[in-house]
Amino acid sequence: MSTSTSPSTAASRVVVTNAHLVGSINLPDAATVIGTVADHLAPYVRRIPDGEVGERYYWLQFQSFRLDHTRGLTRVGDTPVFVRGRFDQRPFALDGTVPADELQFPDLGYATAAIDSYAHFSALRDAGRVPVGVRFQVSLPTPAAVVGVFIASGDRAAVEPAYERALFGELDRIVAAVPHDDLAVQWDTALEFAFLEQVRLRGNPMQAWWDDVLGGVVERAGRQAGHVPADVQVGFHLCYGDVEEAHFVQPTDTGTIAQVLGGLFATAPRHIDWVHLPVPIERDDAAYFAPLASVTVPVGTEIDLGLVHHEDGVEGAERRIAAAATVLDRFGVGTECGFGRGPATRTAPLLDLHRAIVEAHAA
Repeated sequence: MSTSTSPSTAASRVVVTNAHLVGSINLPDAATVIGTVADHLAPYVRRIPDGEVGERYYWLQFQSFRLDHTRGLTRVGDTPVFVRGRFDQRPFALDGTVPADELQFPDLGYATAAIDSYAHFSALRDAGRVPVGVRFQVSLPTPAAVVGVFIASGDRAAVEPAYERALFGELDRIVAAVPHDDLAVQWDTALEFAFLEQVRLRGNPMQAWWDDVLGGVVERAGRQAGHVPADVQVGFHLCYGDVEEAHFVQPTDTGTIAQVLGGLFATAPRHIDWVHLPVPIERDDAAYFAPLASVTVPVGTEIDLGLVHHEDGVEGAERRIAAAATVLDRFGVGTECGFGRGPATRTAPLLDLHRAIVEAHAA
């Protein structure tokens, strides 16, 4: 990353390379998402997600329905605890009828959705709406996120390997069905930052089930990257949570993110094509970005900063760009997280906001 300099000087020469969309987008279906993104953001978008529409609209919550049908797991407690009226938050525990390493999960839904959405992507490209060279982006949660959210604390270490195999199986189906030069896979890494930042949610500490928290996060990320074929793009969305459009904790700066990136870039078994990280709306100070200066970014790895906020538009983005430019001289931009749970009326204006920011700093 570039040597630090003053915001006013650096901002004048920074290049914003592209718009990056994290994943969720509030539009009715995959075809509408893909076509709308292409209409508003071509030629500034390199990858287009399907919006995580349908049952995926609330990130990984729909996985609880799959766990309900997994022999060997049972809900803890008799009274459902619902989020948004349909997602029961009671954890699952091993019931003793099936060893953890023999758990057989049903179809998790990710491959089925991706294969269906890719058909829409391909049709829209054939029709000329999606530019040639833009890739179809599939966003997947990390196995640790699903296990950490849904499995009782005492069983997480035992269940994680089985769930990881199942999720990697979904990925295998995706890479078998989608041409590799059309595909990009993003690993959504969120709960790991709750562990690293020692967050308490609803009064309960969020604790990893492995001893070296940072080392375990990096090792898992490397394994996730390594399961993606070398000719398929792979990226990471490093996330501080998005519960009702709010982080589970505000990052004090990019220090923890820099530690994860440094470890990942040093040990990953393959090239990482992009990483996306959050920039809180109030962080237009160089101190927030300063830790990134310690990270050696591989040649060709795209850094995407989640500095686009609908609340303050281009003006706010420019302030955050100026602060980021003290460390980085080129990067992509996006929102901090997906915007599938915001109002649908915000979607098109937010896409246009991305475009305006990129155009103002394009090479």
